[in-house]
Amino acid sequence: MLRRFTVFGCLLLASTMLTVLFLTAEADARAGGGRSMGSRGSRSYSQPVAPSTAPSPYRAAPQQARPAAPQPFAQPQPAGGGFLRSMAGGMVGGFLGGMLFRSMGFGGGGYGGGMGGGGIGLFDILLLAGIGYLIYRFIKARRQTAAQGDYVSYSNAPNNVYDVTPQLSTMDDMQMGLSHIRQMDAGFNEERFCDQVMDIFFKIQGAWMNRDLTPVNALLNDEMRRVFQGDLDRLIRDKQVNRLENIAVRNVEICEAWQEQGQDYITTQIYANLLDYTTDDTTGAVVSGSKTEPVKFEEYWTFTRSIGGGSWRLSGIDQK
Repeated sequence: MLRRFTVFGCLLLASTMLTVLFLTAEADARAGGGRSMGSRGSRSYSQPVAPSTAPSPYRAAPQQARPAAPQPFAQPQPAGGGFLRSMAGGMVGGFLGGMLFRSMGFGGGGYGGGMGGGGIGLFDILLLAGIGYLIYRFIKARRQTAAQGDYVSYSNAPNNVYDVTPQLSTMDDMQMGLSHIRQMDAGFNEERFCDQVMDIFFKIQGAWMNRDLTPVNALLNDEMRRVFQGDLDRLIRDKQVNRLENIAVRNVEICEAWQEQGQDYITTQIYANLLDYTTDDTTGAVVSGSKTEPVKFEEYWTFTRSIGGGSWRLSGIDQK
């Protein structure tokens, strides 16, 4: 009996650690909740490329928080890390579940020996370690590839043929994308665009704090509007108030630009800090965050519009 509960405790601990490894995501009070969401077209499955450390002409000047009275602010729920993490978590969870049920005596004859014919054996341990190592190597390889700026673009050739775009430096790729955008819109200006992104950022955060997306509906694509509204609905259901104060945007900079499927895409890096805390809707007690310690963050906001003009709309947010 003691051995059975020892095995149960070990499996429960391993399951908890793996769940944290694959599924944990930060949950902050700002719009988007500190998680990745939305779409970057064909680049949705690659990490945004950080701008170089060299001075860039396409960078908005720092701007301090705009004065505003404290308003209710939504608390998005944590989200998983995408298909890969969900798949990995499911595989490992299923495997652990199978071992757990065998160890508790619910399975038939097994290969582990003991505890009524079930239990965890050497093969279980080795197989679990192997799965974890393969997943680690796969995730590490994907991150290294993204960091090198590799990406796959969709070809216009028939039969949905893909073509792998030759590697370009981050700056060359961005300059080429901006050049294509300017060819179709002679009035496009990078500096004005960064200023516009900063304005959009403040507008969206303001609407978020007021729990009313109506003023910014034209600044969000359909997918982002659905995600934000779902988060606001959960806030009301959970009877909590999230507050965002003293927003200061330190930098807005273009880091990627391209065209595809009749759309312009630009990804910008936003570096900012704020006060972020959550209070109980009834008592007003702080349940998470801090009223005095600011939170710094970097996020990548992607905007899209029809090629040649039109209003830019937020289509995705990615974390560093």
